[in-house]
Amino acid sequence: MNPYVLLAAAILSELFGTTALKLSEGFSRPLPSVGVLVGYGVAFYLVSLTLEDLPLGVVYGTWAALGIVGVATIGVVVFDEQLDVPGVVGIILVVAGVYFLNVLSEMSAH
Repeated sequence: MNPYVLLAAAILSELFGTTALKLSEGFSRPLPSVGVLVGYGVAFYLVSLTLEDLPLGVVYGTWAALGIVGVATIGVVVFDEQLDVPGVVGIILVVAGVYFLNVLSEMSAH
């Protein structure tokens, strides 16, 4: 399977786990708490598979950066959190970093 598809699935799993973490209210709610374990478990497993084909820096940088963007988006859309101008600039810089790492850098597997 394409390692970037696995990485995308890992990122989605992490976003699921992180959202469940917010909903677990300090692990006091059983169902979201199970969602945390499942989401992070699947995410780490899928990341381990991507590391068989892609460099560590590319995988972790992409995973972390897109996780940041995804979690910030979920925070705004689902939890009514506010995103100010410095936050938007930060997200743009994170996305630019992923672009540089995956497209322009010789570190990537293109």
